[in-house]
Amino acid sequence: MQIDSEVQSAVARLNKVRQEIGKVIVGQQEVVDGVLICLLAGGHVLLEGVPGLGKTTLLRTLSRVLHLKYSRIQFTPDLMPADIVGSMMMESDDRGGKNLRFQPGPIFAHLVLADEINRATPKTQSALLEAMQERTITSGTTTHELESPFLVMATQNPIEMEGTYPLPEAQLDRFLMKIIVEYPTRAELKVVVDRTLNAESVHLDSILDRTAILEIRSVCHKVLVAPHVMDFAVDLVMATQPESSNAHPLAKKYIRYGSSPRGAQSLVECGRVLALMKGRLHLSTQDIQSIAQSVMRHRIILNFDAHADGETPDSILKEIVKSVVPSAA
Repeated sequence: MQIDSEVQSAVARLNKVRQEIGKVIVGQQEVVDGVLICLLAGGHVLLEGVPGLGKTTLLRTLSRVLHLKYSRIQFTPDLMPADIVGSMMMESDDRGGKNLRFQPGPIFAHLVLADEINRATPKTQSALLEAMQERTITSGTTTHELESPFLVMATQNPIEMEGTYPLPEAQLDRFLMKIIVEYPTRAELKVVVDRTLNAESVHLDSILDRTAILEIRSVCHKVLVAPHVMDFAVDLVMATQPESSNAHPLAKKYIRYGSSPRGAQSLVECGRVLALMKGRLHLSTQDIQSIAQSVMRHRIILNFDAHADGETPDSILKEIVKSVVPSAA
């Protein structure tokens, strides 16, 4: 009975969060839910979309609704690792003595927007990705913990690729999800323009705080994963691996490298959060299917034939997800 009340409370609060975000963000429900899933699953999210689709506004709105510290880092070719993680500063005391003090960088926040991450050099990218993976920053001999919850939302612009440094596949794998931000529909765009004309500042309520988010995260860990659902997640990942005996024909034809084991872990982690958001304490195969593309599109590497035939990770994954049949419970 207590678990039921925990679930109802979590679902009600998450729905209120989505309603508050909806006061600012028009449409884009899949993107909003994806970012919330990554936050509650303890991972990070990569958004890809052209400029002006509200990616920056989304994270800033989320920080206000969740009462979390927010920072934005604009990635440029001249950005240095110290500009992200911080650096040692020389200070003088009253007696003229010198000492070193660590000055934290913008990475020390709960929600970090890494804007146009592919515009920075690999050295700077790796400084951010190390913090994402380890949740710590090392300066000299001192290690600084990053406070939970900690979410990095990185953005990539699919156009203007000149002068960019695409993220290596091994680093892409560290993102829990990659979400494609689509153009708004005609009705949604009309609402956006109408809100621009009114130009009234929107009042947002703080629905959750850091403690409440961590409580909901603990409820997510109680979501049950049946053996047949876990098998389905594993089968889905194996179907993308061309060398596997369970590989899908399209994987053998078009995929050079399939999803890593981290893909199966991510399917289950994200699926549990989605199940809770739907008011359930058990993970279903439908939950896995609905998030499969967001979780796996950046974890497969296509070969030359795929590019020549106009195939994309999404088009291949769509067929693979349809073909993998869940085993009976």
